[in-house]
Amino acid sequence: MTHIERTVRVGDKELKFSLGHIAKQAAGSTLVSFGDSSVLATVCVAKEPRPGMDFMPLTVDYIEKTFAAGRIPGGFYKREGRPRDHETLISRIIDRSLRPLFPKTWRCETQVVATVLSYDADHPTDVSALVGASLALSVSEIPFAGPIAAVRVGRVDGHLVANPGQDQRERSDIDLIVSCSRSAITMVEGGANEVPESAIVDALLFAHETCLPLIEFQESLRAEIGKTKREPPMAESDPAIAHRVSELATPGLKVAMATAEKAARADAFDKAKNEVVQGLKSELGEEAFAAKEKLAKGAYGDLKYNMVRSMIVETGRRLDGRGTKDIRPILCEVGTLPRVHGSALFQRGETQAIVTATLGTSQDEQKLDTLAGFSFNRFLLHYNFPPYSVGETKPLRSPGRREIGHGKLAERALELLLPSQEAFPYTVRIVSEITESNGSSSMATVCGATLALMDGGVPLKSMAAGIAMGLIEHDGKIAILSDILGDEDHLGDMDFKVCGTRNGVTAVQMDIKLTGVSRETLERALDQAREGRLHILNEMSKTIDAPRAEISKWAPRITKIKVKTERIKDVIGPGGKVIKDLVAKTGASIDIADDGTISIASADSDMVEKAIRLIKDITREPEVGKIYLGNVRKCTDFGAFVEIFPGTDGLVHISDLAEKRVNRVEDVVREGDEVLVKVINIDRQGKIRLSRKEAIGQKASID
Repeated sequence: MTHIERTVRVGDKELKFSLGHIAKQAAGSTLVSFGDSSVLATVCVAKEPRPGMDFMPLTVDYIEKTFAAGRIPGGFYKREGRPRDHETLISRIIDRSLRPLFPKTWRCETQVVATVLSYDADHPTDVSALVGASLALSVSEIPFAGPIAAVRVGRVDGHLVANPGQDQRERSDIDLIVSCSRSAITMVEGGANEVPESAIVDALLFAHETCLPLIEFQESLRAEIGKTKREPPMAESDPAIAHRVSELATPGLKVAMATAEKAARADAFDKAKNEVVQGLKSELGEEAFAAKEKLAKGAYGDLKYNMVRSMIVETGRRLDGRGTKDIRPILCEVGTLPRVHGSALFQRGETQAIVTATLGTSQDEQKLDTLAGFSFNRFLLHYNFPPYSVGETKPLRSPGRREIGHGKLAERALELLLPSQEAFPYTVRIVSEITESNGSSSMATVCGATLALMDGGVPLKSMAAGIAMGLIEHDGKIAILSDILGDEDHLGDMDFKVCGTRNGVTAVQMDIKLTGVSRETLERALDQAREGRLHILNEMSKTIDAPRAEISKWAPRITKIKVKTERIKDVIGPGGKVIKDLVAKTGASIDIADDGTISIASADSDMVEKAIRLIKDITREPEVGKIYLGNVRKCTDFGAFVEIFPGTDGLVHISDLAEKRVNRVEDVVREGDEVLVKVINIDRQGKIRLSRKEAIGQKASID
């Protein structure tokens, strides 16, 4: 391939594409440049299908190289290690956008790798990586029903903006990444600051319009230099087997579809499938059935898929007996766990989450090492999906992409509702343990996290809830489903999760399989999601409708005091000796900001008061005219040195010791005596002149 360079304008910015220059041995590759950011997107494919594979073997990896930002990795091993969470999230966004566009019968190992080679903070690389992956696939021999394009949409001062810069993103109340094909929106991921549903619809349609030039560019380039596509295997079929499967399975499937409880329904579906297997074995014989087994099971899956979808669209009845708008029964508890700072149990139908909130200090903030540099995260949300939640046995491993993705969605739904650090100086960690699951576990996390935060006394701006919605199109009819089950998730044409408050949307995630969704359908779906969200919020409010007035007695109390910046060194001490001593004496956590703000945290209020007193002693400054109770540290011929508070001494001249003449200092005071003294002067060098005689008969101004 000859070296090709092209430029495409998206909104008011340009994306540059270079092909045939780098990674030429890959099946497809392109270097995408956006500002000074550059991403190399490559795709490779195995020559033969993997034997025994019954799913699409696609791997997507988005990788950020620290050299891209002119940095060296932190830590002991000076090379990139396991992916950071945001790399995993971008990998997942690319995967979700691409995977539905491969042929269902494609079984050749396919790998997409997007590598950030140059990084410009004002031109993010996530959208470039996704567009580059689509272009690499489009010009390769891999069968792919693309191209697709992607854009980040913001709304600044009421105006929608394509691929906003960093300053614009900070002022934007919408932040969405949207993937689009020529005819449809295919994937949405992002958040908003309590905006109305109509604003989300406007943003999605704006994104689709903005993506069209990128799609047209890819189509033209594919026609110009694209390789001949490999033919995917044809789906095997046998009408006679399919007909017989229908006869054998239909009665059992009808029974299963009328069974509301998840486990019993799964058993009924298994029974219907076994009846097909046993019936065909009996009719065909073991050997003949073995040759047709894969076809028979495929026909059963297709029959189940179509019967369930038809029932929902035609009758409005769902697998668990609900109507399309009905929400499963909701159970809420708070204060479930006595020793944690905030806890809640949220259950909706057969989905259950135990969610905890833990309050910490600034020392507990997560330090993020990204291409943009170091930053700190004071709000953490971790989502865990143990195998027992669905009655399975699996090895426990570190969080996978799904867990990281679901946790980030819930975190995005809540982060803008937290109070500012100035108003609530805590690091907050939410952990959601999914203890039962039958769909919508990420949305149960949002609801449970809201309850746990309120139980922990975190002053949220508003209560938030989430709902998972589904859409099924069958024979030209559409059914929109509220609060979907796990089975409905797999069978639907659109899965979209919407989180928000009574005021508006805070997070949204959509995966759309349809070739086109009208504005009317999007509006209808989001309006129905809003109805469901308000119902859930009302149910949650019956358990707790406002944050508790005080945080848990087990949580650290954070008290802030301020000292002059020039006194910070005195609190820290040489080599940190003083502050370490303060921590040892009080057990409190002590953080000092550059502006002199000192945060003292402890669950023991007495220790907080002790720490404050000790710090004030260290940083206290004498005032002329004030009277202090001091300690005589040294006596000399000309007077006595008195420590009026720790680390601060002044001189009482012999003439100021008493109202009468004093011949010897020791006649009035001795080392170790406590005496009242008055500050009568502080010179330019900071030397303090004290008087005992002017303090006689008076009380100390400061103890």
